[in-house]
Amino acid sequence: MSELIKIAVDAMGGDGSPKKVIDGVIHNQKQNNENFYRIFGDKSQIEKCLDNKIDQKFYEIIHTETKVKSTDSPLEGAKRGKDTSMWLAVESVKKKESDVVISAGNTGALLVISKLNLKMIENIDKPALSALWPNKKGMSVVLDLGANIECSSKNLVDFSIMGASLYKSLYPSEQPKIALLNIGSEELKGNEIIKETFKLLNEKKTENFDFLGFIEGNELMNGKVNVIVADGFTGNVALKTAEGTANFIIDELKLALGGSFLGKISSLLNISNLKKFKKRLDPRLYNGAIFIGLDAPVVKSHGGTDYIGFSNSIDVCNKIIKGNLIDKIKSNI
Repeated sequence: MSELIKIAVDAMGGDGSPKKVIDGVIHNQKQNNENFYRIFGDKSQIEKCLDNKIDQKFYEIIHTETKVKSTDSPLEGAKRGKDTSMWLAVESVKKKESDVVISAGNTGALLVISKLNLKMIENIDKPALSALWPNKKGMSVVLDLGANIECSSKNLVDFSIMGASLYKSLYPSEQPKIALLNIGSEELKGNEIIKETFKLLNEKKTENFDFLGFIEGNELMNGKVNVIVADGFTGNVALKTAEGTANFIIDELKLALGGSFLGKISSLLNISNLKKFKKRLDPRLYNGAIFIGLDAPVVKSHGGTDYIGFSNSIDVCNKIIKGNLIDKIKSNI
């Protein structure tokens, strides 16, 4: 057996933990024999959830009864001490005992604890929160999604390079195509920072990515670009708007097809297409945001996702380690 990818799992973060997290680990292990899970949290609770459903050669439990609460502020989460499941999981990556860390816990606390334990990659000033979004042709990497409200043009250029490196790690056979999220596609649109970023990226000659200029909010999912860059304020608003729109469409479709007799007949006739449509918009498929810019990868699973979503986040951990994300960023920056 080739060397396993060591994944540090914060078992006590997110809704329904540790059961949801451990169910995600069990589901992931059934589909993938490449991972070794270093599970941090309350041993008795974790063992009860595991119930001997995976071979012991694929995991170990590091016991702690202390955890970061979802209601903690980022600083409160960090101040809970170095024996919380989140801190110990991140610290194991710092000590090179794990390759990557994943948590469904408090996002702000995870970012602060990660920044306290891990160094920034040289020449990068700020880490960014990135995630995957569906588009007509496949998937896009989008960043920053809320880690930095204000950004300089250098930060946005760094995010572009990191986003392209992440995309290449996840999809090695495809070329990253970058665009800046803006209020218009013309060069004169937008604030001074984004116009300066446009100029810098336009002048940057590299084989690592193609720069395609500006993109507007209504073009995010048309598939012309696959790396979308914004400051954290803009990116977070765009993300929440897209999520809300997807949920609205699914809910309205359910009402339309489930209300009247004609709607029910129509839904039965179109059941195959409806299942494909629902699967395409299933947020669990795109679960797993990534803090990039630190010298080790940190993956944030959505706190409210189920075990399938958490398992998909573990897949993201696997891919970014196999794709040598950190080395790619270091060489490209």
